[in-house]
Parts: sequence; structure tokens; C-alpha cells
Amino acid sequence: MFHKVNNVETLPNCVLSVKFAEGITKTYDLKPIMKKWKQFSALKEDVTLYEGVKVDQGGYGISWNDELDLSCNELFDHGKTVKTQFDGLMSFGDATLFWDLNESTLRKAVEYGKFLKGIDVCKFGKQWVVTMDAMKREYGERKK
Repeated sequence: MFHKVNNVETLPNCVLSVKFAEGITKTYDLKPIMKKWKQFSALKEDVTLYEGVKVDQGGYGISWNDELDLSCNELFDHGKTVKTQFDGLMSFGDATLFWDLNESTLRKAVEYGKFLKGIDVCKFGKQWVVTMDAMKREYGERKK
């Protein structure tokens, strides 16, 4: 299964904080991969390179440059799940991908009271976010 990466942040001691589209946050320790693949040791030696990590287009992984990258599945499968206050939240855009819906369907669900504002959904600027639990309640298990 594809686990889309939404955000990555560097933490001390060669650890990454990775937020996935399905509302899960994991930490990924780079030290084991540095021992296995020598090219990753450059991240420990060059702080600027390490801190320059970015999410690849489409969320399929992360990269530092053309030679150093990690797939979304590697990060998800070998990362350690951590609890945050944002667990279980996802954008309407991500929810439509996972449940194969149109974003207008979700906006109408808010309008018709299927999703409770402030409990199931919340709007930040122009962006709506919804809880994973509310999506499962209204539309069942995710499709993709």
C-alpha cells in the first residue's frame, strides 16, 4: 500500500519526523541505514545537506539530492509511530484519494450535517481537514 508523505522534519541525532497523509506520524532513525549504505553517512557529516530534506513530488518519498532518497514505504514500514495531537487528521484532498470521492461530496457532507464542524471537520484558511474516524464512519474503510 502507498503511504503518501505529507511532511518531513529533521530532528537531532539523525532522526526524521515524517507525517503521512492518513494522519500518522512516525520517526525514522537514519543511523541504521547510514551503517548499511555508506552514501547516507554524508548526512551526518553535512548538517546543511541533512536539514535540506524535502518531500518528493506526489509524496512517494523524501530526498536530499539526486543520490540520497528514501521511499514512502521504507519510512512507513521502518519508522516508529509516535502520538501527536494531529493524529488521525487529513485534508479533504487526501481523503478523496483514499476513499475515491469528489471533494464536493465532502463539502456537502459538512453542509448537510454528516460531519460535525469542530468535531469531525475543521477549516484552516481555505483548507478543510477531516478525522479518519469520521471518514470511516460515513464511508467505510478506505479504498486505496
